[in-house]
Amino acid sequence: MRELDKARTGNLFATPILTHTWADAAELNPALRAAILEHAARSPGVELTNYGGWHSEVGALEFCGEAGQRLIRHVLGMAEEATLRLYAEFERKPQFQGWTLSAWANINGPGDFNAMHTHPGATWSGVYYVDPGEAKTGGESTALHLSDPNPARTNLSFPELSNSNVLFNPERGLMILFPSYVPHAVLPHRGGGQRISIAFNLRKEPFP
Repeated sequence: MRELDKARTGNLFATPILTHTWADAAELNPALRAAILEHAARSPGVELTNYGGWHSEVGALEFCGEAGQRLIRHVLGMAEEATLRLYAEFERKPQFQGWTLSAWANINGPGDFNAMHTHPGATWSGVYYVDPGEAKTGGESTALHLSDPNPARTNLSFPELSNSNVLFNPERGLMILFPSYVPHAVLPHRGGGQRISIAFNLRKEPFP
């Protein structure tokens, strides 16, 4: 046996992520879609990271009524699950007071996109897909683009082994949760129809 056969290997500074497709999407999404389109017809929206498209005001999805509150319960459930799993890796239990949530709806038409950005002041960020829109040629919908938050890892340390960019193809009912420090963007919508999603931030209290 070689002496180094006894050496231990591992990976440090991994980035947690949780994805889940909610079973009630077929019932929930039509109500969310109708409420979002109705609100967009009455509200000019805001411009933040979006280039084109419509971005609602930030809040608690009040304009989505009971469907919005149901989705928020899903969001909180995802945050609790992801946090418990993360702490379990360190053999610890989370000890904080709760979550402060903010959420908003997005509608992207052909050519609309969201620039690369992060969400300072939050713990988790995420997205839920109400309607991915019609797929572009090749069957892919407009992807969510996550980028490695540590550029030195991909530029300097065995770049051929690093995946600096990960794309998630949206599906109805899919929720993706990731740390708010992860740079992310939405690629230009190349398909038909409207791509409707709900994005959100969760901040643990006290923060950080």
